[in-house]
Order: sequence, then structure tokens, then C-alpha cells
Amino acid sequence: MSLVSTETRLDAYGTWLGFKRLLPLSMFVVAFGLAFGLAAVQAGLSKYEALLMSGLVFAGASQFAALELWKQEIPLFTILLTTFAINARHLLMGASLYPWLKEVPSAKRYGILTVISDANWAMAAQDYQQGERNLGILFGGGLALWLTWMLGTWLGLVLTQGIPDPQVLGLDMVLGCFLLTMAVGGKKNPRMLVIWSVAGCVSLLALWWLPANGHVIAGALAGGLVGAVWLEKQT
Repeated sequence: MSLVSTETRLDAYGTWLGFKRLLPLSMFVVAFGLAFGLAAVQAGLSKYEALLMSGLVFAGASQFAALELWKQEIPLFTILLTTFAINARHLLMGASLYPWLKEVPSAKRYGILTVISDANWAMAAQDYQQGERNLGILFGGGLALWLTWMLGTWLGLVLTQGIPDPQVLGLDMVLGCFLLTMAVGGKKNPRMLVIWSVAGCVSLLALWWLPANGHVIAGALAGGLVGAVWLEKQT
């Protein structure tokens, strides 16, 4: 039986399907969570504080950046600004999902968005383009990522040895490869080719001219602007 339906809904079957689909990728998230747990202890956070940060913030790059700024006198504004800059792409991710999410009550809408991440957004966005309307795909995938991130953080806190640098094992490339697969597997037409090309070129240029992580925002804004101007024809 196909899940595809014209009615937007959120049910257990779709949630379980999204969870299962992202669970294999989520296993790699454990390694990053483990590295964060180790780094958090070294930065002086208590186990409770580290787990609370992972549970509420749920943003690996931002959490590592915050640890680099963690001092006896915490520069709160700098941490907030850094976190916002790194995660500004979520503004565009949310906007791209609005046509899907606008049909559900606000409580459910923002409840789902608490576990949105790059991987489950990419998977759900591709499914939406193909006609999927079960929000469980997005929510279940997010739960898989959140639970494994929490597991990894806990392991990093309780283990004395772990993975000091996930990049040594190439684990930092797993999510990038997954996102590339989602992009290649999406719709193929001149509009999408131009959008991805513009986003990629602007990101590469921004690597040279903008501060760290600025290329993510610049590329997303450029690609999103092209998509907003060049609207897709409805058939």
C-alpha cells in the first residue's frame, strides 16, 4: 500500500517509516554526539548541562562552536549570534516546508519543527515533491536523529575514550553524501539545475569572501531567491 495521499496528515505509520528510513544514517550521528560529549566535559560542562544542551539545542555544529566560546565569563551575545549564523539555513528550510505544514495546527507544526535537521528535511522535501503528504516522514526521521544524537552525547560523557576527531574516519562526509543523494534523486528539470548551480557557485565564492559558515547562508539564499523568482509551473 502506498503512503502517497493528497491529504496532509500525521500518523504512527508515517512516523515509523520516517524513523526506519533515517535510522541507518543516524548511526553515524552517534559518533558526532560522542565527540561532543567528550568535548563538553573538557570544556567544563557538567553531564547534566551537556545532555540538556543536546536535548534542547539539537544542533551539532552550533554546539561545538559554543564550546569553543565557553569560558568562565560566557560571552552570551557572541554565542547567540554564532548559533544563529550557523543555523540560519533553518529559516529557509522552514519556508520550503510551509506549503506542507500550513495545513496542520500550530502546536503540531512547531512540535514537528523541534526535530528538524538537514537529513530529515532533505528526505521529506524530496517526498513532498513526489506527492507525499504524511508529515510522519519528517517527524519520524527527526526523532531518529535526535535520539541517536542524545545517545552519542551520553556515551561521550560516560566513556573515557572515544573518537577524538570524526573527520579522521571520514564520518563528516556521511551527511554530505546523503544530502547529495537526495538532491540527485529529486526532480530533474532546467529550473532545478539552475537553482542548484547558482547555490553551489555562490557558496564556493562565499568560502573565499565571507566568515566561517557564511557560505551556507549565502548559497541557500541565492538558490532560494532563484526558486522564488522562477516559480514552478503547476500542472
